[in-house]
Amino acid sequence: MLVNKRWLRTLFICLTLMLVGLFVMPAPTIATTPDELDQNRTRLLTYVLRRQVENHFSGKAIDDELSRAAFKLYIKQLDYQKRLLLAAEVDQLRIFENRIDEEISSGKVILAPMAFRLLGNSITRAEAIVEKVLERPFSFNIVGEYETDPEKLAFCETEQELFERWRSDLKYRTLSRYLKLLEDAEVDDPLKVSAEQQKKTELEAREKVRKQYHEYFERLKKETNKDHYDRYLNAFARSFDPHTTYMPPQSKEDFDISMRGSLEGIGATLREEDGYIKIVKVIPGSAADRQGQLSADDVILAVAQGKEEPVDVTDMRLRDAVSLIRGKKGTEVRLTLRRLGVKPFIVPIVRDVVIIEESFVKSVMVTDPQSGNHYGYVKIPSFYRDFETTRNGGKGRNSTNDVKAALKAFNKKEMAGLILDLRNNGGGALTDAVGIAGLFLGAGPVVQVRNGDGDAKVLYSYNKKVAYYGPMVVLVNQFSASASEIVAGALQDYGRAVIVGSEHTHGKGTVQVIMDLDKSLTLKNMREYMPLGALKMTTQKFYRVSGDSTQYRGVIPDIILPDRSRYNEYGEQYLDYSLPWDRIEEVEHKEWPLVDRADLNAKSQVRVAKDEDFAEIQRVAEAMGERIKNTHQSLLIDDVVHERDDLQGMGSAGPHGSPDSADEESNEESNEESEEQADDQRDPIEKLKEKVLKDTYVKESMAILLDLAEQQTEVAGKKQE
Repeated sequence: MLVNKRWLRTLFICLTLMLVGLFVMPAPTIATTPDELDQNRTRLLTYVLRRQVENHFSGKAIDDELSRAAFKLYIKQLDYQKRLLLAAEVDQLRIFENRIDEEISSGKVILAPMAFRLLGNSITRAEAIVEKVLERPFSFNIVGEYETDPEKLAFCETEQELFERWRSDLKYRTLSRYLKLLEDAEVDDPLKVSAEQQKKTELEAREKVRKQYHEYFERLKKETNKDHYDRYLNAFARSFDPHTTYMPPQSKEDFDISMRGSLEGIGATLREEDGYIKIVKVIPGSAADRQGQLSADDVILAVAQGKEEPVDVTDMRLRDAVSLIRGKKGTEVRLTLRRLGVKPFIVPIVRDVVIIEESFVKSVMVTDPQSGNHYGYVKIPSFYRDFETTRNGGKGRNSTNDVKAALKAFNKKEMAGLILDLRNNGGGALTDAVGIAGLFLGAGPVVQVRNGDGDAKVLYSYNKKVAYYGPMVVLVNQFSASASEIVAGALQDYGRAVIVGSEHTHGKGTVQVIMDLDKSLTLKNMREYMPLGALKMTTQKFYRVSGDSTQYRGVIPDIILPDRSRYNEYGEQYLDYSLPWDRIEEVEHKEWPLVDRADLNAKSQVRVAKDEDFAEIQRVAEAMGERIKNTHQSLLIDDVVHERDDLQGMGSAGPHGSPDSADEESNEESNEESEEQADDQRDPIEKLKEKVLKDTYVKESMAILLDLAEQQTEVAGKKQE
């Protein structure tokens, strides 16, 4: 009888839930038109997304505050450069600023189709403005300037104001093309050109800009109502944090790009952000990595096939930009990049497959020319692990074992210290972050992982033996992220190593999961709206053993060195709605012998102040900082030419640790084929050793290790007394 009562109670609960589900689940009518299909699909998606984001780490409520954040992101995606919509048109949309939460809850989305109609009209208007402006030649000898930072601009109040904004933009683009054409024609001085050549070149430049914008508007006009619904849903997802995104369904190949981010041809991870195609990560060992000039957070402005005319990819969908970047192995693609503080520059990349060896741990023993001491150098490009081979019973390669092997190969008796290089390492397998930290710490806690409910799990290293006991420096920069920050943070908390580098690491201290939204559907009548796409969502956060989160702030080095990219806004703290830094309870852990970090820092600063290489790095950093602050662009040809001369050499300068950065000697002078072939035939170890010894940051790291060894000797002497 008791069993029957329980069964009846269970049946009653199930029936109740089914009835409730009928009321809360959107009930799409049978779609008879494409618009109705889009509306029904969006109504279903709002329901599915609303249920999924309940598990977001932040626990944010879907309320007016979230609605305002989503609206801001949506408008940025719609017209980030503020050259399509007028202020009055944005005001028409602004009535939804506090209503997105209600639209998501009800499933009735009005903002997206309304914005689609408004934008369609504004595109027609902008296209007419561009045609009218480009009818007449530009004079590059008239004083003028315009604001290049959209964040500092307001939407235009009148069509005349919009016309002037377009005129300034088109004039600068034409002037840039004009100078490039003269450069291609090998004109020595662009300020000393005959009137006839000026006229001919200006016309050619203007026609190229006209063609570029014709393609741009044709691309915008192909956008559909569905594209705008998807854009709306992504803005809603991103209002939780920058790593939570809605990924609409595409062909399987494009969906895999969204999921993996790996691109055939150049080897980079890209994302679409506020109308721009941005580089997220350069894959170690790829064509882009070997070329050396691409850097995370660079914006791709245009793509050209070899010497063909570049195609503007501003406001282009990611899948369309990818199709331009991809190509056959051995062919060249030329990317026009924008980096804060420098003029746009072109990076030529020969498409190729990833060279696997280049993506693995590299190590070498180097001799400090100042002290004569021998130091081990280990570079970890990423925390890689071959999970698939391991699952199939094989011995898959992983970064932990490779670092362990590198340490074992060093002659410990001769080695006076170790430099672990985590610069530009964007992360990877958490297993290897814990494993590599354990090689230097032995057994003990490494990192805490906390979910949104507040439950924290401590991940331990169970290494019984320490692979290396000696003095140690860890090099980091603003592109050291995620797993790199776990390792650097743990070694810092234990007092095991001195952390050296930029003012902070990236600050990516969150964990995401990717959910196939089709798996959320249980009712057969909903399957006509599949595929729904995927949701990438933040569910956990990393905390150091000290209790500090690595999120937002990143890891602050013990010794901060001058950095060319100091004033560039690289890092989590510069992203919209990134989760804040916080702390939880500390985990008990042992500490290594006390290191006087203040003394090491003081001695380092004295050396750095006298070092010519660091002085040049600092000079470039300050110049770039001024450039970043001054976002007004002159339209006078004399100013533009002189500005380009002043910035010569900065365009391709990456963060320290990049193959092309100023602290490492460039190979640009060795362009002859015979010299390249000779370089390829050299011993890879000797090439790595030469490169490492030219790195200004490695040189200072060796000096810090010498100070550290002397400090430890003094401590040992006092103990004996």
